[in-house]
Amino acid sequence: MKEEDCRKIKQLGDKFIHKELAKGRWFELSLAEQLGNIGSEVSRAAKWQRKDKQLFEGAVERALELFDLTIMDSRWRVSRRLKEIGQAREVFCDAVFGGEEYGTTFQNLQPYFDQFAFAARKKINVT
Repeated sequence: MKEEDCRKIKQLGDKFIHKELAKGRWFELSLAEQLGNIGSEVSRAAKWQRKDKQLFEGAVERALELFDLTIMDSRWRVSRRLKEIGQAREVFCDAVFGGEEYGTTFQNLQPYFDQFAFAARKKINVT
């Protein structure tokens, strides 16, 4: 983890849900592992949407935190991936709000994240 990443994390303090990941472990994961983990929360949000408001909102909050940690990862600033990560976060938010902006649903987001989970499982480099 780079020094600038450490400073950002320290500024945010204990506000993280994923405190251990925010302390540095997240920044050791590959991009495929990071996006695969985000996809798990996207899947949970899809599962609980319209069924359990509290569980749905918890999954959304965790997914957004993982998106933000990924965006803070300085490794992705030097590649085209930062823009893609930001766009993925934006369309996730669209799905959360019912697809009003882009017509996004959780179901059409899932294949995007699944490819990263599969790549992480097979240890395929996607950076």
